[in-house]
Amino acid sequence: MPEGPELHLASLFVNKVCAGLHFAGKVEKSAVSKNPEVPFSCPKYTISAVSRGKEVKLILTPASDKNEAACIVFRFGMSGSFKFTTEDELHKHAHLRFYTKDKTRRVLSFVDPRRFGSWEFNGSWQPERGPCVMMEYEKFRENVLKNLSDKAFDKPICEALLNQKYFNGVGNYLRAEILYRLHIPPFMPARAVLEAVKHQNQNGDLSLSKKLKIKKENPDILQLCHLVPLEVINLGGKGYDPEHADGYSAFEKWLQCYFVPGMKSMKDSNGRTIWFEGDPGPLTPKGSKAKKQQKTKADNKPVKVEKTASKRKAAKESSAVVKQEQNKEINNEAEGETKAKRKRSVKIENVVKEEKTKVGQRAKRIPRGEKTNQDTDKDVSGRSSLRGSARKTPSKKSRATLQQTEDAETPKPRSRRLKSDMSQNSPKPRPQRLKSAMNSTPKNSPKVKKRAQRKKAVCNAEDKS
Repeated sequence: MPEGPELHLASLFVNKVCAGLHFAGKVEKSAVSKNPEVPFSCPKYTISAVSRGKEVKLILTPASDKNEAACIVFRFGMSGSFKFTTEDELHKHAHLRFYTKDKTRRVLSFVDPRRFGSWEFNGSWQPERGPCVMMEYEKFRENVLKNLSDKAFDKPICEALLNQKYFNGVGNYLRAEILYRLHIPPFMPARAVLEAVKHQNQNGDLSLSKKLKIKKENPDILQLCHLVPLEVINLGGKGYDPEHADGYSAFEKWLQCYFVPGMKSMKDSNGRTIWFEGDPGPLTPKGSKAKKQQKTKADNKPVKVEKTASKRKAAKESSAVVKQEQNKEINNEAEGETKAKRKRSVKIENVVKEEKTKVGQRAKRIPRGEKTNQDTDKDVSGRSSLRGSARKTPSKKSRATLQQTEDAETPKPRSRRLKSDMSQNSPKPRPQRLKSAMNSTPKNSPKVKKRAQRKKAVCNAEDKS
């Protein structure tokens, strides 16, 4: 994320590139950007830039009347920067464009791939931001020491340094470098650290020369908030810009703590990672553990965009292979499940068929009243044999099996309602007859008469024999 030094270097880049050039026409905005349109159009104008903390202001001055100058205030967000290219080499993430008046037009564009940056036409510096730590050092120091009773200083020093109301321009890598040089644990109370600085300033026993010597040899935390960003500016280049290798090697060598092998890292209460060495301090968030940076310097070197693109392709290919393997496993599991289901269904069908065949065989028994043998003369041999052949009633075991199969095929009856649940208007339930009453046959029925006739015939045959 661009911090105070990067935005100041961006303003220096704009002033260097636009020196002696004239721009013309309308300021164009990309269709993708959600930021507002810039209603500025002029046949001839110049561009200059100024920075303050984490903001950059572009000043558009018409050549005809310098008093009608307009301005645009930019906040870079996570990935904002300025590029100066030809029209053919225009960056695909160029969301605001200023065209030169030359025959072969060139473009100054605000590039923001992640689109967290913003701009405001004829805007001013944000009032909630304090004085710049680099360009307004005396005001910045006074603003901090006068407001130590504020709730912002109840937090750890690593979190207080990111508060732009008091430390305008300090970001993640700057706070790590500042605290590392002073050997201050990142989770020390901010008020305790800054009150010690205030006490040193109020010590009137020291002469002016001794105070200056102490400042040079042992600067306090507020002085380092001013000096460390100036060191980054003096390195040149674009400061912290790991996506582009040009000029980044000098910045990487300058780093002593931020993302350096051997250093510890931990997330603060805002989810931002702080790098440090030694003990984290008393206000460490609960449940957070320090991680040690184990990468080598060769791994930490920035990678060009072409290499990252090839790595992305390789990652996509590997992810596609993994997805194919996962799909194969899922298909195999599904096939196994379907096979098992088929086997179960076949078994169930076989059981049903067997039961149906058994029921059919039992249904084909001889009806009562008919003779079993074709020859009626030889049929009357014995009383017991005739009775058994005439009746041929099924055994108790077969009746039980028939009832089981019928119960399996027929659905279960619904549960009966209670009398309390039944309404008065509902029809009365039919009276249930007992099984004995249902099975009993009247005396004058034809079945009973046939049985009596059979008994008489058997008795007569025995008497004759």
